Amino acid sequence: MAIRDILIIPDKRLRVKSEPVKAIDAETRALVDDMFATMYAAPGIGLAAIQIGVATRVVTMDLAAKEESPEPKVFINPEIIGASAEKSVYEEGCLSIPEYYEEVERPQAVKVKYLDLDGKEHEIEADGLLATCLQHEIDHLNGVLFIDHISKLKRDMVMKKFKKAAKQGGGKPLADDTEPSHHIG
Repeated sequence: MAIRDILIIPDKRLRVKSEPVKAIDAETRALVDDMFATMYAAPGIGLAAIQIGVATRVVTMDLAAKEESPEPKVFINPEIIGASAEKSVYEEGCLSIPEYYEEVERPQAVKVKYLDLDGKEHEIEADGLLATCLQHEIDHLNGVLFIDHISKLKRDMVMKKFKKAAKQGGGKPLADDTEPSHHIG
């Protein structure tokens, strides 16, 4: 289990559409272990494999509060197969866009089909934070960032800030914000 570097915008790999997992093997299991180690160390509540530079359709998530026992979840080849017409707004953040938060409107509930680590197919109906996180992480697998759901003006401002930081060799630290619920993934 290794903690890997998290890609930060404007890294172009974050815009890559991830490929489906063809076989759940030792390599996939090692990737999942590394993703959990990385996600917990960040700290965050969700992580897509592309955020550590692996363009495969794998998501890890743990929505348990700090004082609760961990509830790690793995979603392999997740796909949204239904979404509610009702919307909800959540202030999202992202491990790949440190220290930036913005309210994003998404469907309030989703139905997601996915495989577990044993290759068994599941469907889950999610609402609230779980629905938001699933949509956020599945967006990552499709090369979409949460800032794509905000106004062009705000998106351009945040991209300009991170491009400047990247040129100066910085732009990575999460500063003093160690609240995992702020860092969806």
